[in-house]
Amino acid sequence: MSAFHDITLRALDGQELPLAPLKGRVVLVVNVASKCGLTPQYAGLEKLYQEYRDHGFSVLGLPCNQFAGQEPDSEEAIGAFCTRNYGVSFPLASKIEVNGAERHPLYRLLAGEGAEFPGDITWNFEKFLVGPDGRVLARFSPRMTPEDPALIQAIESSLGISEPALSAK
Repeated sequence: MSAFHDITLRALDGQELPLAPLKGRVVLVVNVASKCGLTPQYAGLEKLYQEYRDHGFSVLGLPCNQFAGQEPDSEEAIGAFCTRNYGVSFPLASKIEVNGAERHPLYRLLAGEGAEFPGDITWNFEKFLVGPDGRVLARFSPRMTPEDPALIQAIESSLGISEPALSAK
């Protein structure tokens, strides 16, 4: 198993959220926030999840309060907000640190020293595409929306989809 799949997070409800069940799936890992100008990306992330989950794709949302305090609420409030406003059904972890001395081990793997795409996370909604084997395949800017053709193409390519699904719609 890869280092990615060895990690266990804590879900919003306090339960363990192991990444091992994601082995064999393509995962879009996104640090998220509820009070950010980019928060409407939740809708596009949910659309991606719905469109591709049966093809072996998942989205993993990681709330983070490190950028202008844009995720100050409790885990319960975050979950309620995401469900009420965006119908989020993909997994959401409890709040984590993505930069600095308290950077979560997942983000050390994704963006730390020796990572395929190293460097501090620049803002909420930065995205990492992780392959079925746990290898990081790509990193996307926070401003790249889930509807961006380059992101959709990367997902479809990682899933082995030759006939465009969302990108043709």
